[in-house]
Amino acid sequence: MSHEFIFIAGFLVFIFLMMAIDLGLFGKSDKPVSLKQAGIMSGVWVTLALGFYVLILNYGDYLHSIDTMQRLQQINTDHAHKLTLTDDLAASLQQYRKTLGLEFLTGYVVEYALSVDNIFVMVLIFSAFSVDKRYYHKILLWGIIGAVVMRFLFIFLGSALINQFHWILYIFGAFLIYTGVMMFINRNQEEKIDPDKHPVVKFASRFFAVHPHFAGSKFFVKMDGKKMITPLFLVLLIIEATDLVFAVDSIPAIFSITKDPYIVFFSNIFAILGLRSMFFLLINIIDKFHYLKIGLAALLAFIGLKMLLSHYAEAIGLTTGRSLLIIVGILAISVVASLVFPKGKHKTA
Repeated sequence: MSHEFIFIAGFLVFIFLMMAIDLGLFGKSDKPVSLKQAGIMSGVWVTLALGFYVLILNYGDYLHSIDTMQRLQQINTDHAHKLTLTDDLAASLQQYRKTLGLEFLTGYVVEYALSVDNIFVMVLIFSAFSVDKRYYHKILLWGIIGAVVMRFLFIFLGSALINQFHWILYIFGAFLIYTGVMMFINRNQEEKIDPDKHPVVKFASRFFAVHPHFAGSKFFVKMDGKKMITPLFLVLLIIEATDLVFAVDSIPAIFSITKDPYIVFFSNIFAILGLRSMFFLLINIIDKFHYLKIGLAALLAFIGLKMLLSHYAEAIGLTTGRSLLIIVGILAISVVASLVFPKGKHKTA
């Protein structure tokens, strides 16, 4: 049994175990998640992500079962790590683990930041469908389970495409710049969701019988012997569709940081699993960060530009470490600006 198999299998078992614990803690009763609970779980997920970073620093070479210099050179080439390897295998492995850890940490920060925009949309969806706050946690939990599966498929499909057609990175980069520009242009545009006209509602209504009213926390009900989906299940479908749209932005973004599909997957999963607790932590204060959209727009544009300049990034100083500092700086400035210049007292840029 290879180290690679043990590493991946251990990660998947850990993730399913954490989701089971999460479901056990918050899924037994239909009570709104408190700010204290959300804060604790957010802290737990961030701590686990940092712990995983430390794990990579010490055992990252297990990920691809690297035990020879030839294997390390192959992985270095395949995943474009651009390491300067020596004949000293131990020193080279240490360099590799450090690079891998930095790529994971940078990818995690990017994915976690971009998921904030997802929260804006989730708040709109719950509000438009008048979902009771007691059922938020159930929808988000099942939504995240679906997101984990979709991200897995998207990431390894994207990796296969990049390996086969390297030029697709330039398309990803141009798309991210376009997305960033459009996010900036539409930053002050009021978003609305019409439940009756939403495409997912129309699509589901064609194939399923829809119950006209909520039935507590149930996704399905039986009426006159006929099984029907509830509006709560429709909201879940919309949440899944929304994540699919966001994945189109976030997954290309992280491929600008690392070409290792495992690191892309790990950073995505930790960010997604932390999204639910972050939602409950930010739901009541998300509007206070009115400059965050500008920060996220700048973040996407920067990442897109880095992808377009991928062949020259290292030469002009855009290393992974410096990119992480720039990304954190962009986010910090947008958050601080939102707090220093509150909405209403100062005109939003």
